[in-house]
Amino acid sequence: MQVLLTSQQLAESTNQLANALHARHKNLSDVVFAGIQQGGAVLGANIVAELQKLNPSQKVQYGQLDITFYRDDIRKEILAPDTMNMPFNIEGKTVVLIDDVLFTGRTIKAALDTLLDYGRPAKVELCVLIDRKEHRQFPIQADYIGKTIVTDKTDKVKLVNGEVVLI
Repeated sequence: MQVLLTSQQLAESTNQLANALHARHKNLSDVVFAGIQQGGAVLGANIVAELQKLNPSQKVQYGQLDITFYRDDIRKEILAPDTMNMPFNIEGKTVVLIDDVLFTGRTIKAALDTLLDYGRPAKVELCVLIDRKEHRQFPIQADYIGKTIVTDKTDKVKLVNGEVVLI
C-alpha cells in the first residue's frame, strides 16, 4: 500500500477545492452540493465544512447521493443501498457533484442518472479529489481536481483512515 496523499496533504487538497468552489460561487443561493456515497460523501462533508467557514452568512446546502441502483454493474453482485439524503430542490440550480476518485466515469454517469430523478438542474459541475484520467470510459471530466495521478488500470485508489492510498 502506497500513500498518495497524507492526512496533511488531504486537508490541503480539501481546502484548495473549497477555495476554488468559493471563487466560482460567491452566492450560494442557487448552488447545492452532493457527495456521492461513499468516499465522495466523506470528502463532500469536509469540503462543505470549509465552504461554510468561507461563507458564514450563507447556508451551504449539502446532500448525499446514493447511486447503488443506477450502477451498470449491479447485476454482478447484490449491493446494499447507502444513505440517500437530498433535502433540497435541485430544479434550476447548479449541482456540484463531489467524489473522491474519478476513474472510468461510470460512477459519475450513474450519479447524473440519479440526479434526474430529483429534477432538472441548470448545470452540473464535478469536483474530485483524485483524477485517474488515463482510464476514462465515458467522456466525463472534472471541473475541480485536487490531484491527477497516473496509475495502472488494475490499481485501486481509496480514501482510507484520513489518507489517500494506492492498493
